[in-house]
Amino acid sequence: MTSKKLLFPKLSLLLNILVLIPVSSGLLLNSNWAIESYGIESPARGILLAIYLAILILSCVLLYKFDAKLVLALLTVQVIYKVLSPIMVGTIYNPILISNLIIALLHSYSIFVLVSNDKNIK
Repeated sequence: MTSKKLLFPKLSLLLNILVLIPVSSGLLLNSNWAIESYGIESPARGILLAIYLAILILSCVLLYKFDAKLVLALLTVQVIYKVLSPIMVGTIYNPILISNLIIALLHSYSIFVLVSNDKNIK
């Protein structure tokens, strides 16, 4: 794939990094905004932090050493969980859910770009 075709998938990875560094830091440091947004420290919040850190680490690795199939898998899992979240929570009126849906839109376009332009994925 040409560098122009990699733009959106790389932007998706960069967005993951730019969002997850402050979010993960806030959860780790138990910041007031994290408590208000994610609730008090709990096993569920710890599991969510582990998932966020896994996405963050993989995004950094894939931005450094791009692999279209792995990026496709990561972004697809993210879009699925981000779209399912409001259904599971029972509302869309939550700033985390709203921002996740916006990110899912970008990731969905990146998935489209990857599938449309890489013969190895088809």
